[in-house]
Amino acid sequence: MSGSQILKAHLALLLVNLLYGANHVLAKGVMPQYLDPNTFILLRVSGAVLLFWILLFSQKRKPVDRADYWRFGAAGLFGVAVNQLFFFHGLNLSSALNAGIIMALNPLMVFILAALITKEKLSAHNYTGVFIGAVGAILLTLSSGKLPGASSLGDLFLLINALSYAFYLVLSKPLLLKYSPIQVITYVFSIGLILLLLFPPTWSHLSAVQFEQIPASAWYKITYVIVGVTFLTYLLTIFGLKYVSATVSAAYIYTQPVMVMFFAVLFSALGWAADYTHTITAERILYMLFIFTGVYLVSFHKAKR
Repeated sequence: MSGSQILKAHLALLLVNLLYGANHVLAKGVMPQYLDPNTFILLRVSGAVLLFWILLFSQKRKPVDRADYWRFGAAGLFGVAVNQLFFFHGLNLSSALNAGIIMALNPLMVFILAALITKEKLSAHNYTGVFIGAVGAILLTLSSGKLPGASSLGDLFLLINALSYAFYLVLSKPLLLKYSPIQVITYVFSIGLILLLLFPPTWSHLSAVQFEQIPASAWYKITYVIVGVTFLTYLLTIFGLKYVSATVSAAYIYTQPVMVMFFAVLFSALGWAADYTHTITAERILYMLFIFTGVYLVSFHKAKR
């Protein structure tokens, strides 16, 4: 493995989190002025499913074993339907910065779920990390009701989103070892789309949207979310995982709150998004450090072992 390949992998993973960081700010600018969360989710998942199927048709597909049906279904439920619904509704109510901070809890949640499933004995480092990270998340959620541009309910939704995505990562790992990544993500997103279509508010909210009144600037943001944040980030992550470990890949999620702060300032100055800089407070940064410390203690000690 050459040094240039490793460097490209790190650049790919950095770009993934740049795309996610910009997403928190840009998607916030679309809701609720032009699209409600349910319609935004439907457009995002539908567009991603189309792109993934186009890519999958160029590859060979392995027949799915009947024993894996439930795992694909659960991955579609937690990885797409529940995950997307709670993320967009949470982002709609809370701030872009809070979304970035809470998503940094994801590696910690994955570790806890994996430990519960494998019955792995936790160390003092692990318990300390889980406790500190949980304290940071709880304080952030409880304080959001009094901070500008956020809500406790929105942060609770974002926490459920992060937990749901952690369930998806644990559930999908055996599938990724058995089937091609493109096949897994295509099937998972297709199942998630079906579940979203079965969600009654999806249809009523879709019929209420006046698409002809959505300006071109909002369509650019919607397209970015579908192509950049949903389709391209997955492909870049797969490329990065070819050359670096999953631990290194997960560590890049710690940069998301910083990315959100950067894009909140940049897009506000460029006039591409509303001014969310007032949501960046010393109190939130303190809670972010709590969460970072907790995730670091869990991830670092696990990687060291």
